[in-house]
Amino acid sequence: MAAISRVQLLHHPSAILSRLPHSPSSSLTLNLRRRKFSSTPLLCSSSSSSSTNASVVGDLLDYLNESWTQFHATAEAKRQLIAAGFHLLNENDEWELKPGGRYLFTRNMSCLVAFAIGEKYIVGNGFHVIAAHTDSPCLKIKPKSASFKSNYLMLNVQTYGSGLWHTWFDRDLSVAGRVIVRASHGSFLHKLVKVTRPLLRVPTLAIHLNRTVNTDGFKPNLETHLVPLLATKPEEAPAESKEKSTLSSKAAHHPLLMQILSDELCCDVDDIVNIELNICDTQPSCLGGANNEFIFSGRLDNLASSYCALRALVDSCGSPVDLSSEHAIRMVALFDNEEVGSDSFQGAGAPTMFQAMRHIVGSFANSYAVSADMAHGVHPNFMDKHEEHHRPEMHKGLVIKHNANQRYATSGVTAFLFKEVAKIHNLPTQEFVVRNDMGCGSTIGPILASGVGIRTVDCGIAQLSMHSVREVCGKEDIDIAYKHFKAFYQTFSSIDRKLIVD
Repeated sequence: MAAISRVQLLHHPSAILSRLPHSPSSSLTLNLRRRKFSSTPLLCSSSSSSSTNASVVGDLLDYLNESWTQFHATAEAKRQLIAAGFHLLNENDEWELKPGGRYLFTRNMSCLVAFAIGEKYIVGNGFHVIAAHTDSPCLKIKPKSASFKSNYLMLNVQTYGSGLWHTWFDRDLSVAGRVIVRASHGSFLHKLVKVTRPLLRVPTLAIHLNRTVNTDGFKPNLETHLVPLLATKPEEAPAESKEKSTLSSKAAHHPLLMQILSDELCCDVDDIVNIELNICDTQPSCLGGANNEFIFSGRLDNLASSYCALRALVDSCGSPVDLSSEHAIRMVALFDNEEVGSDSFQGAGAPTMFQAMRHIVGSFANSYAVSADMAHGVHPNFMDKHEEHHRPEMHKGLVIKHNANQRYATSGVTAFLFKEVAKIHNLPTQEFVVRNDMGCGSTIGPILASGVGIRTVDCGIAQLSMHSVREVCGKEDIDIAYKHFKAFYQTFSSIDRKLIVD
């Protein structure tokens, strides 16, 4: 969850909405801007939905351990959706969408939208969306990362988001991300890379050289003190590399680092033309606590929400009958750059896009979005940081977030609807408001609500150590969130039809 200012809406259902027809036809085969929407059902996967009693915690741990970066999180989500029978779309191609069909597309390999069309969907019935984000606070390698100090090879980094940067010291770190590689016939490909072995470390200064650190606090300079060590001896660059221009990407980064990347990618160093890497903690995500009741992991904010939403969508339409009585479109939208305000190609959309969406689709009155982002659980050592009557606890269900100043998008109506889903399925919920004497962070919820005019509720899984390199949440809350999201997809249409609000 990012502390963000007012920003523009992300590229979310717009890519779908702009492809849907504005009015039905007698044959229900419609064309709009070369996009087709056919009434012929597309059979879903023949695999049955998972048991309602089965835990998804183990699968979440696998997802976290695979998803070191926003790129890996998106690629893994894409892989799972395709394996479940979703059809991959390209934004630039003509789309043929069918009732009962399940689809996905990616943008920048860091943003993903997946959706399932109800068999009884007609234009105006709306979208039921769960939105989350793939990015987390981290360190990113600078465009010119090579640094050399006191016989150490070091990597220059920049901070991304509002991290607890002191937690990155003395950790076993490595690199992961995206690399642009020269392919045959002059083309270029992007490939994902992850160096799993400990490669880097940001060492703290010994207390003997900083005697007052425990009384004055640890206050590192993020430009000069937060620089990871790579190696101790400067390597000799290959002769051919020395002949390259100093403006090349290899001149900007240590040849040793480039060689490690080429080994991982099984390509020549000269074929690597650009890199986009995060610094990542190598310690695996795992269960912890005396009863294994906790999940210890990096990037819980917000991959825990992303995975629960993804899995809920997949399992809510795992068999052909699951969409047979659905009147709406079920959607998951996973965005990048939420931690820095969402204003980017893979996270933002221009106002003209929203106007086009309204013109084509007509109305969002029947749509509803769940903004799923991790929540602040009460800290037993800092209980006074929470409002006395709103102290979310682990293992007590999803936290519905409220803020009178609209830092969260929850209203009385949207909270009621989301809690009604939980009530029908005997799932617990909690409430959160920030203290009046403290500032309040925000989410993509208000952006969704105001940018498109869609009813929105903000919710999240209670956690501790938010934005630390290593976070913690309750194991039971993962299963509760998954069940709540799945129930939302399966029952919201029937609940919403019973509510009358002018």
